[in-house]
Amino acid sequence: MNSTAQPYATAANLQMGARFALIGLFVNVAFAIIKTVAGIYGHGYALVADGIESVLDVAGSIVIWGGLRFAARPPDETHPYGHGKAEPLAAIVVAGGVLLAAVGFAIESTRELFVPQIAPAGFTLGVLVFVAVVKEALFRRVVKFARAVQSVAMETDALRHRADVIASVVAFIGISIAIIGGERWRVADNWAAIFVCLVIAAMGVRMLRPALSDILDTAPPGPIVDEVRSSAASVDGVIEIDKCRVRKMGLEFYVDLHVRVDGNISVRNGHDIAHEVKRAIQKHDPRIADVLVHVEPAR
Repeated sequence: MNSTAQPYATAANLQMGARFALIGLFVNVAFAIIKTVAGIYGHGYALVADGIESVLDVAGSIVIWGGLRFAARPPDETHPYGHGKAEPLAAIVVAGGVLLAAVGFAIESTRELFVPQIAPAGFTLGVLVFVAVVKEALFRRVVKFARAVQSVAMETDALRHRADVIASVVAFIGISIAIIGGERWRVADNWAAIFVCLVIAAMGVRMLRPALSDILDTAPPGPIVDEVRSSAASVDGVIEIDKCRVRKMGLEFYVDLHVRVDGNISVRNGHDIAHEVKRAIQKHDPRIADVLVHVEPAR
């Protein structure tokens, strides 16, 4: 038994995610300008590196926003399962960009260790505190929603905000040491910039893993498979649950299920049981967009 996917609030969730990405875009544009200008005029290399990372965050926010908007499109003839794969694909693009940026920043930061250092200005510390507070608030808001709807693209966006918080804290420590320690410790700013690159790289790897899992149709974590089997087994006429496969498509799930019924019943009765199985599964979990039920005779 197969049928078209039922309407569900997935499109609304994806649109909400796109709005969060748009907010992040505006914030990243502002911070990219503020951090880069403050770092250049305040001679804070860690702040400059952080500012350049925010420039890449702008590009990342655009990719996330576009991916979520595209994923919200309904199924069509060429994409009968919808456009949900655009969501983890956007996350992969952003994670790959973050990793490349981390390598580039690390090379440039290492090179700067061997040139004469200028003491960073004290006002750069205030910029970093402001950035950390705003980005932490944004991270908490976005990650809460992302985990509620199980969106890897939105969680990737949230992790970029958290990476900015960690980078700002590290830059604050490095610049503080450079200011307090005097000429001998000015290199601490550059070491902080290198550490920021390591933090960015670690976040890039963390972003990449769940997105790759979704693209490769990895079995979803959590109790969803057991819940699907339990819902199907509760239907009258179902004797046994054979195979049960669940895959994630964007924010929705698709189920491929084999149920065993009495081999002596009519085709019509078997069809009705399959319909009830699908209804029971989707009633229990509205995130399940479609269920393909294979009816087989019990042994």
